[in-house]
Amino acid sequence: MNNKKKVLMICLGNTCRSTIAEAIFKYFMMEMELTNNWKVDSAGLKGYHLGQTPDERAISILRRNGIINYSHHARVISPEDFLIFDWILAMDNDNITELMQIKPQIIRAQIKLLGEYDPNGKNIIRDPYCDDDCSGFVEVYEQCFRCIKNFLQIHQTNS
Repeated sequence: MNNKKKVLMICLGNTCRSTIAEAIFKYFMMEMELTNNWKVDSAGLKGYHLGQTPDERAISILRRNGIINYSHHARVISPEDFLIFDWILAMDNDNITELMQIKPQIIRAQIKLLGEYDPNGKNIIRDPYCDDDCSGFVEVYEQCFRCIKNFLQIHQTNS
């Protein structure tokens, strides 16, 4: 169990993008029978939504795509996360910049954009939080799905 590969999804407030990514990752872990090999979590850079459940629009998009058993309460990344996780996957360049500013001197995690794994080449996962509708959430779901599927295809061979 201690040999599990660990991934932490990061966005600004841990209510939209990172939670969608975490839920999709968990879905793939179940579908690909990887629960013994992987662990995933999500966190935010700011405590705007600390302790809250994901945005209803995020939950709605997950449910529409068959992911119904997902629960999470927003948390803020901690210094220990940089030592526990193998990968910290951020949603945009502002997230990367802040991660680089707050990371301890010695870290275990590789800090990358989740979008680096998008086979369509779209590196940035745009924040849909201020959108008036769900269309941005649909886009986030589709992009995270592609990225995570590709990430696991690349890294599961080393499990």
